[in-house]
Amino acid sequence: MKQLLVVLLTLAAPLAAAERVLIVADEVPAMEALATHFHAKAGADSKIVTQAEMPASVSPFGTIVVYVHRELFEGPEKAILAHTREGGKLIVIHHSISSGKRKNKEWLPSFRVTLPTEKLEAGGYGFYAPATFEVVNLAPKHPVTTRGVKYEKKVKFAVGGSGPEKEYDAFTVAESEIFLNHKLEGPRTQLLGLKWTDPRSGRSYMQETGGWHMPLGKG
Repeated sequence: MKQLLVVLLTLAAPLAAAERVLIVADEVPAMEALATHFHAKAGADSKIVTQAEMPASVSPFGTIVVYVHRELFEGPEKAILAHTREGGKLIVIHHSISSGKRKNKEWLPSFRVTLPTEKLEAGGYGFYAPATFEVVNLAPKHPVTTRGVKYEKKVKFAVGGSGPEKEYDAFTVAESEIFLNHKLEGPRTQLLGLKWTDPRSGRSYMQETGGWHMPLGKG
């Protein structure tokens, strides 16, 4: 629960007071907790819908949150990206950037994200569960990672995955899921890193892909 609250605080930071939020999800209970937190911390009212229930127009919503584990349909994909390019905010959570989205023509390319197809040990995209890992604050002066967020520990982390390690604030995510080796291209602000040791090989991964933000059109 502590890790969930830290993540919720981080996600609430970009929201404006009294903002309307559209949450598009295929796993609703977790998003109900997120909607409650958005209201409590930012005064933002949320509407949770499945892809089939998306409104004809998303323009009344300042922010769209996407939490889609399974297939992302073309219609919602186009509407969400258009809304963002026209100036809206978009928060993409967890498995909304995963291998199931490779077949979408616009989704991953819009964020300049590639999921390499090689084996994990060769740098390819991979998933592992259950995984216990550290989330590292790479932007200690940024409001998204600091406003109302408390970190429980210090960990040593090497930016770039190798070389000298420095201490960063961090928290532990226990018995969860981890996604590795996203390839990020183009300018963006790195917010959170991941540090994990693969129990199968003993190999340690340090990656700056735990959280980031970037412009997309006017959004």
